[in-house]
Amino acid sequence: MAGHSKWANIKHRKGRADAIKGKIFSRITKEIITAVKLGGPDPKSNSRLRLVLNKAREANMPSDNIDRNIKKASSADQAAYSEITYEMYGYGGVGMILDIMTDNKNRISSDIRIAMNKKGGNLANPGAVAYNFDQKGVIQVLKKNAIEDELFLAVSEAGADDFEADDEMFIITTPPDQLFHVKEAIDKRGIKSEEAELRYIPKVYVECSAEDQKSNLELIEYLEGLDDVDAVHHNMRILE
Repeated sequence: MAGHSKWANIKHRKGRADAIKGKIFSRITKEIITAVKLGGPDPKSNSRLRLVLNKAREANMPSDNIDRNIKKASSADQAAYSEITYEMYGYGGVGMILDIMTDNKNRISSDIRIAMNKKGGNLANPGAVAYNFDQKGVIQVLKKNAIEDELFLAVSEAGADDFEADDEMFIITTPPDQLFHVKEAIDKRGIKSEEAELRYIPKVYVECSAEDQKSNLELIEYLEGLDDVDAVHHNMRILE
């Protein structure tokens, strides 16, 4: 596994996530409910739920909250959340994919229209943007938390696609269906990871003007602020 570094955009995305930290618990709540409805309340037999519970613990969500959400999800009265994807074009030909989890499709449709009226962008036909991206599992581990050779061996044996390093992080990419398996291999070695989630990785990055970059970042920030939007993936090369 080898490759060139392509993670400046992930760093930017993490910075945006830090800026909207108040949404983290609500997102995890939705993910717990969805995982339970799809695979049941037992994390031993529900790998998706296991991954979400790890995320909840890493975010310091209280155990009472976790237990309450699992019980709530098991109730027939609890509304199910739908996972949907919007594809958009921003400024300068930049493509954007929005990961959305909602219990009201009409509401999020209205929210997206308002976002475009205020901040620009255009909806794309399904697949028009997505073909420029590969969906991958991405795991980040701080360098101070792992020995490189040990981590590389663990993730290689577990089926990771790629292993890279920047100044602060080891970054592991996996096939989408192997994310939890590779994460578990890291956990078993007592190595703490910072993030483990599915992301859309651009095949080609788009360079745009400083003005378009500013407009795109404002659009992304607005979209990330919507309650039902869990992530905005894009192929804009972030310039300093």
